[in-house]
Amino acid sequence: MSRQPSAFHKSAVVVSNLRRAYGDRIVIDRLNLRIGEGEFVALLGESGCGKTTLLRALAGLDPIQGGSVEVPGRPAVVFQEHRLLPWDTLWRNVTLGLRAADARERAAAALGEVGLGDRLDDWPRNLSGGQAQRVALARALVQEPKLLLLDEPFAALDALTRIRMHGLVKDLVARHHPGALLVTHDVDEAIRLADRILVMRKGVIADEHRPSAEKDASVLRADLLRALGVGSEREAA
Repeated sequence: MSRQPSAFHKSAVVVSNLRRAYGDRIVIDRLNLRIGEGEFVALLGESGCGKTTLLRALAGLDPIQGGSVEVPGRPAVVFQEHRLLPWDTLWRNVTLGLRAADARERAAAALGEVGLGDRLDDWPRNLSGGQAQRVALARALVQEPKLLLLDEPFAALDALTRIRMHGLVKDLVARHHPGALLVTHDVDEAIRLADRILVMRKGVIADEHRPSAEKDASVLRADLLRALGVGSEREAA
């Protein structure tokens, strides 16, 4: 069963009246959002609605034209591409930007959590796509962020690897308690992972849904497809 809002007392991010525009085109328009520490939020929406723009604004990668974004500490981001440095070993990739005397030990612990604890001195070229994304996830979590941002990190993976990654990410969020925002086009992925599912439309959060043990997944899926403007499940396939 999903946790209810009262379970997330501290905020991982608070967004107030956020505005982002490219020239005359407004992409995000007075958007408000709060994600609690330990809360897993999925963000759905058609291409061009502002999902990735929002994620980049939360990560501090894009400027904003209005409103505010409050994040306690530096967010961590996992992109669709793993973005590993091919000339560095896995443990050095994991600790990129980390200033700590025990960096290798922390990398070993993080890689162990993602099932690659025996590959510290291996190279990115020797990894499968799923393994590379595991390293990218370890690199994000080794910083112990309060906010974890996931920009379609499973999109390039095969179906079985994606399912395994879903379980891994959900377990890691539950263990480390960052607030998590997943940008995805996959309705079923959102249902499987999220405590709360948001639908973005025309630069604002237009709908909100909460998976629960009491609500059948097929009913929730149909509700989300309607919110996304899809006429039938067959059209969404």
